[in-house]
Amino acid sequence: MPIHQAHLTVATEGAGTYEITDRLAVELRRSGLRQGVATVFCRHTSCSLVIFENADPSARADLEAWFERTVPAGDPHFTHTAEGADDMPSHIKMALTRTAETIPFAEGRLLLGTWQGVFLWEHRAGAHQREVVVSVLGE
Repeated sequence: MPIHQAHLTVATEGAGTYEITDRLAVELRRSGLRQGVATVFCRHTSCSLVIFENADPSARADLEAWFERTVPAGDPHFTHTAEGADDMPSHIKMALTRTAETIPFAEGRLLLGTWQGVFLWEHRAGAHQREVVVSVLGE
């Protein structure tokens, strides 16, 4: 079964969600495959991936705010602070979400729902260059 693999760099400007759905669709088209599964994997421990509402940005803002309240930067109970006050909170947020997503595709299109998008979720306050691996397997 043919496999197409690509490495995408996602530039972030600080904490927040960055939609990568269109970039995944481009890789799917480049693969030339018509049906199968696409796996997206984030190669970092302080950001994650999430399939979430992409029509109304307030839904993502609410999710991000809830996580900030749940795992705040600067919590005095954290000892892992080598890279700053958001170091351990970013790792916890990653562990509570996902580093990989698997999306089926058919007729050369991702089978996401009407309001679904794929997002890289940056959990650190600073700007970063994040690497995402896209593996498309199918026929």
